[in-house]
Amino acid sequence: MTKKGIKIATIGGGSSYTPELMEGFIKRYDELPISEIWLVDIEAGKEKLEIVGAMAKRMWEASPYDVDVHLTLNREEALKDADFVTTQFRVGLLDARVKDERIPLSYGMMGQETNGAGGMFKAFRTIPVILDIVEDMKRLCPNAWLINFTNPAGMVTEAIVRYGKWDKVMGLCNVPVSAMMKEPGMLDTTLDNLIYKFAGLNHFHWHKVTKDTGEDVTLEIIDKMFSQDAGIPVNIHNVPFFKDQLVQMKMIPCGYHRYYYREQEMLESAINEYNTIGTRAQQVKETEAELFELYKDPKLDHKPEQLAKRGGAHYSDAACETIASIYANKGTHIVVSTKNNGAVPDLDPDCVVEVSAFVGAAGALPIAYGSLEPAERGWLQAMKNMELVTIEAAVTGNYGLALQAFTINPLVRAGEDAKKIMDELFIAHKDYLPNFADTIERLEKEGVTIKDAVASELA
Repeated sequence: MTKKGIKIATIGGGSSYTPELMEGFIKRYDELPISEIWLVDIEAGKEKLEIVGAMAKRMWEASPYDVDVHLTLNREEALKDADFVTTQFRVGLLDARVKDERIPLSYGMMGQETNGAGGMFKAFRTIPVILDIVEDMKRLCPNAWLINFTNPAGMVTEAIVRYGKWDKVMGLCNVPVSAMMKEPGMLDTTLDNLIYKFAGLNHFHWHKVTKDTGEDVTLEIIDKMFSQDAGIPVNIHNVPFFKDQLVQMKMIPCGYHRYYYREQEMLESAINEYNTIGTRAQQVKETEAELFELYKDPKLDHKPEQLAKRGGAHYSDAACETIASIYANKGTHIVVSTKNNGAVPDLDPDCVVEVSAFVGAAGALPIAYGSLEPAERGWLQAMKNMELVTIEAAVTGNYGLALQAFTINPLVRAGEDAKKIMDELFIAHKDYLPNFADTIERLEKEGVTIKDAVASELA
């Protein structure tokens, strides 16, 4: 790529996260001299694109830098000759997430954005779209890097590498960033005095921490997690881990491990919200409505504090740092979803893992973590294979494979209800599942209907 006039295309430009993305680019302009940013969305997202796009322009106008911000519904126009492409879209918008959550919960099983039945259906909807984007990139910007933080980020990145045959990609998540922002203060130190090593999968990783003197302080952080604010993401119910379990593994699990280590309590909380204040997606819809009202203010030219309530704080900042690290060959330590290449020997070297890596012009160079103990190894291998089956089902539209994925997902109780949940989700998302068109037609002929009233109204 050239060393001037950087073009960045953001797919899902109408996202409420876009102001944070702009803030990150403005903060790094000296090492990442952007000339143009293209925010692209679909017709259904046009109003939000115009609102957040106008704010993005105000943010750059308030900066000392001359950057052109373009708004478009034409993806090809945005991708043409781009140096970097970021993806932050949601197929079916937030209403689709409401269905992902409510339909499983109506049967007493976990409905969540990236975990359980809902997470698998988000993958079914998203993977065909990301593969179409990759095909466009092969034609229009074959040298560009793809920086993905569309969820489920690990499965989406795996699909890009495995089926899109595109290696210039990294998946990002805010969860490791949040841990590295919160934990140093628990030790009364700063991040530059600590060495972090992450290993696992997106929303299913563990990490260890060492001081720059060589002293392992993982157990010290674990101890403080039970007496201080551990920085749990706002979208995850705060039920504590079992301390003895964490002490035994001598690793810190990510916040999403609560869905597996404390499944009973997490499910009870989700069902309670389902029956009272509404699921997380319904709550997020309210937060987003408030954010976009703020974004309409013609005087607002900076990221509002309320964005932190959205649940994905630091996503966009991580993307900006990754892009800057590639462009300037910084070799920065960043936690990314990338090809394993032996970093986690318990998994195939060609599969995608979420690990610590040094990021520079050559991409992500994963840091070897080594084999995990039997408990964590078993979890990891089961989860990775569940992901691989889910991805293959998304690409092929094979109903039997989808049922296999449901059967082996730890948050789905296999049986008749699991099949009913899956069939209802197919009907609910029929407009966004072209690969499963034959299956959906058959289910409709069989009279499958949606049990949950709210999900039915949105279908």
